[in-house]
Amino acid sequence: MLRFITRRASLSLLILFLAVSLLFAMIHMMPGDPASVILGPKASPELKAELNQRMGLDQPMLAQLGRFYADLARGDLGVDVFSDREVADIVFEQLPYTLVLVLAAIGGATLLGIPLGCFSAIRRNSLLDRITAVMSVAFIAIPSFVVALYLLLWLAVKWRWFPAMGAGASGDIADQARHLVLPAIALGLGWVGYIARLVRASMLEVMEENHIRTARAFGLPERSIIVHYALRIAILPTVTILGLGIGSMLSGALFAEIVFSRPGIGKLLHEAVITRNYPVVMGSVLVTTSFFVLSTLVADVVNAALDPRLRDSRRSS
Repeated sequence: MLRFITRRASLSLLILFLAVSLLFAMIHMMPGDPASVILGPKASPELKAELNQRMGLDQPMLAQLGRFYADLARGDLGVDVFSDREVADIVFEQLPYTLVLVLAAIGGATLLGIPLGCFSAIRRNSLLDRITAVMSVAFIAIPSFVVALYLLLWLAVKWRWFPAMGAGASGDIADQARHLVLPAIALGLGWVGYIARLVRASMLEVMEENHIRTARAFGLPERSIIVHYALRIAILPTVTILGLGIGSMLSGALFAEIVFSRPGIGKLLHEAVITRNYPVVMGSVLVTTSFFVLSTLVADVVNAALDPRLRDSRRSS
């Protein structure tokens, strides 16, 4: 197991390096002059040249990338162009808001999706199965930003059940939880249907395997067979998808944070891209990419812990 984790961690570091390098190149190939956006169109050429030199934009792209990784090795993500604050302080100040939103969304989707998929598989072709199928497809088909807008209009503006904007008062957990409900629903609703369909398909496949027939032949209770023998194997693809889902939600949180005016790293990245604040952009991209890679690594490790065949097959290959 330790060898498996070491190999996966090394691969994750390589993926992170390639992803950040590619995103660095894409950001710096965007059309337009960052100095003109930051200083305004009437800024003198001298001021623009000074800002470009300060940001290192007067150097070749490979030199800029090397400087970025050299600073990163020292734990330095750069300085915000506008406020002269450390980028690391700005990013990690906003990151907890996004992480809480993502964990609430994926947690709620998991708690609803897995039981729905499991019951749907057990009651195959029943009324519950058909209702779950229709609801799952509907949840998947509706974009998260559309859900966010309707939740805002109905539950916040019209009926005033939940707050419309912000993240709640600092230190007031109850108020923060009320502000979290609508964004979490908007972000996680599609994943409820996705997880339910995935669990149903996996459960139907596992329930036809020989070890399930053997367990029934020995007279084991059906509930014990489902929980201990079927669901444990059927949930493996879901664990992998959840790892990818956390990373995907980090980017999808942008819409929820904008619609509900929540602080967060998605909103911070959006504003930094518009203002061409390259240090904040790269700091935000690095952190979000790191969490995406980390979530997939954790999903692989959990899968290998649940099913030893996975790590054995990787070792033999």
